Amino acid sequence: MGRALRWGIPIILAGLAVWYASYVTTIVVWELRKLLSWLAAPLLVAAFVGLVWLVVWLVRRRSGGGSGENAAVVLGCLGAALGVGITVWWLVYGAYLQDRAYMENVQIVSTPVPELTARAPYVVGKAQAAPHLGDVTGEISDITYLPDSDRFATLVERRGWLSGYEVGLVQDVPLGGSSRSQESCAFDVDVADARVGGWFTHNLGRKIADRRRWVRFDADDVYVTCSGGTPTVVVPLKRQTGWLVVTERPAGLALYDGRTGRLTLTTDTTAVPGPSYPLSLASRQREATAAVGSFADWWFERSGWDESEDGANAGNESEFTLRYRDAAGGSAYVTPLTPQGEASSVVAVSTLPTRHQGGDLAPMTVHRLSPTWSSPKALVALIKAEYRDVCCYNDDRVFEVVPTGGSTWTATVGSEQNIRYRVEGRGQIGGREATCLKAADGSLIRCAYAAPGSVEEQELRRREQEKQKPREDAPGSPGQVGDLKAYTPEQLAELQRRLSEEVVRRLGAGQG
Repeated sequence: MGRALRWGIPIILAGLAVWYASYVTTIVVWELRKLLSWLAAPLLVAAFVGLVWLVVWLVRRRSGGGSGENAAVVLGCLGAALGVGITVWWLVYGAYLQDRAYMENVQIVSTPVPELTARAPYVVGKAQAAPHLGDVTGEISDITYLPDSDRFATLVERRGWLSGYEVGLVQDVPLGGSSRSQESCAFDVDVADARVGGWFTHNLGRKIADRRRWVRFDADDVYVTCSGGTPTVVVPLKRQTGWLVVTERPAGLALYDGRTGRLTLTTDTTAVPGPSYPLSLASRQREATAAVGSFADWWFERSGWDESEDGANAGNESEFTLRYRDAAGGSAYVTPLTPQGEASSVVAVSTLPTRHQGGDLAPMTVHRLSPTWSSPKALVALIKAEYRDVCCYNDDRVFEVVPTGGSTWTATVGSEQNIRYRVEGRGQIGGREATCLKAADGSLIRCAYAAPGSVEEQELRRREQEKQKPREDAPGSPGQVGDLKAYTPEQLAELQRRLSEEVVRRLGAGQG
């Protein structure tokens, strides 16, 4: 019995190690590669100094020099000091080089942002998910906006350690519409029983590693789609590149069928109706714009941009997924940017496509704004001051301030269950922020200050002219109201005929 235990336990442990190998080794190699990228230069210097120290020590020993040991000690101390200095230097300069690597496909332009379509705020889509889940007992793990279908997708985990997902919910969250359609697609919990972060064989990451090693993903990038009642979990994958400077690149998609449990790996980004480029990678590229200048500018934070972190966008201030207004234009991750430092005005907008073919970084464009915007916090205060009759009472508030093309922004006003208005602005023109109040469907109500030459100004001018224009069918329209002298003989005859008909009709009805 003892011999069986001595041999059996190691065999079982070895078997478990092999079973876990594809998943665990991927994680270990991934993390070690990032760690070694920071320590590679210092380790090489330390190895070189150690080699020189060994050579000097050996030479001194063979020559019988009494100062050999002292020279080796001094050289070792110098090497240690040099190694520490290079380590500190590389930890700083290596981070700058990493940002520069992510800046590979970044273009800075002064052209306007392409026209974008406003959508319901993310927090509204999140708030409306739970009430529409019905008798589902699981917990919401992810909510993602699907730009292709203009819907919000909700992925729900099934309760329990050894379980996967329970249901996927795709719903309309209308902005100015009345549609409230939704589609719920249930997982086959007996077959498709894996999820992100699951235990043992129920771990979706382990299933992906079994099919393809050395790729990983961010849990926040994962979402669900529904087609014909079948849920599909979409996992955007990433890979590592480089050694001294390690960065991430897209690596296709993993599609997990919620009915059959089948896992498919593909590089065809058109296979899903949602964002296939990892949002976490888009965020990293946007953060790397801090390295747009020199190392000194990067170190002292004198270059690049940050996402705005105040006002209505607090908690959801970057990578808004928005559709281009052109039907064939696709969609993009869009972020309002403020300069680094104390300034909080929005001076630029970054755009990056949500779909991208190939294994390279997707191209990111930074559009400099002219005119610039006030900060989201200042815009919220402005909306409350200029449109106090509609904002904000009871549960109503101002939601996301998002770019919608050119130099325009859109803020939505209402509650989490009912979007009532939207406010559109065009930046600071003549020292004043140009804003207009519109219904949720986009129809113009009024403007606090319409930008000169804008569509809103032209519409307001047309309305004013309509008010001042006399009605053609009103009595006395050719002159003053009620002035019969201004009528032509034909108009007087027509008026007499209609009066006679009305008198006959009333007499016949006994109205006398």
